[in-house]
Amino acid sequence: MTMTINTKRFAMKTIAACLLAAGALGMAQAQTKLKWAHVYETSEPFHKYSVWAGDEIKKRTNGKYEIQVFPASSLGKEADINQGLTLGTVDIILSGASFAGRTYQPLAVSYFPFIFRDAEHQLKYAKSDVFKELSKGYDDKSGNHITALTYYGARHVTSSAAKPVAKPEDMKGLKIRVPDAPAYLAFPKSLGANATPIAFAEVYLALQSGTVDAQENPLPTIEAKKFYEVQKNISLTGHIVDSLLTIVSGPLWGKLSADEKKIFTEVMQEAAEKTGREIIASETRLVDDFKKKGNNVITVDKGAFREAVLKNTKPTDHGYRQQDYDRILAIK
Repeated sequence: MTMTINTKRFAMKTIAACLLAAGALGMAQAQTKLKWAHVYETSEPFHKYSVWAGDEIKKRTNGKYEIQVFPASSLGKEADINQGLTLGTVDIILSGASFAGRTYQPLAVSYFPFIFRDAEHQLKYAKSDVFKELSKGYDDKSGNHITALTYYGARHVTSSAAKPVAKPEDMKGLKIRVPDAPAYLAFPKSLGANATPIAFAEVYLALQSGTVDAQENPLPTIEAKKFYEVQKNISLTGHIVDSLLTIVSGPLWGKLSADEKKIFTEVMQEAAEKTGREIIASETRLVDDFKKKGNNVITVDKGAFREAVLKNTKPTDHGYRQQDYDRILAIK
């Protein structure tokens, strides 16, 4: 059967259109959209550098990965987004090791009160063999992958006007909000406080209504969440030097090529470093800022608090391994 010139032209146009469509489909399939979730405000460095990391990964992978960041618990509370990694509803999260520690308890040893001397001690821990080993334990148990550790800040107790905390005895009977994770209980419980787990998004109202008298968080969080408006006293206990982990879901990590894994890790570690430095700078500034706002900033004897905690509890009481605790204390 012979084809007319017009029929040939039509056939060629059809083939070309099909090829173009296939090419467009291939490009659409080549770009992967990812969800990155956290519980922090858009004003905070945790959000700013999550967005930066998303843009940077897109650049370094030539547009293959498009990352949308969901801040301020918009994809759920911290427990929810941790679960979301397993359920496949999120691809990347920023989360406290306290929550990841529900899956692999030894990882939360970094929350044992006064384990870190200061921010620099924790930043050294982030590069240590003990952190790598604990991360691998979590990876093996959860199927997800930890790429970075971010300095979150030293946690301090804030309290209502009638309940200032200046010495360990002042914690006795204090109704204090703690995050809904077991790792935060050692400090208040060992000092006789009444620890009440409340989700992060609900803390301001709980303080305002008097459901609890107190809470504990780093100074930048106290500022961002405006807790200083509903708490007169800020006691510089520094009882936990807190951190966040950047965690990639198992299914996503498994799909990445070796080069992509390297890009994701390097970018997420750069973001962690930038965030940490910004938090450290703001902690220094905020003590004066809170005094100017009219808050009562109380400098406490940290040694007395540490001694009182260690008299009543030890790492192994909380499912942590003594050797991990000892190795972290020994980091110089």
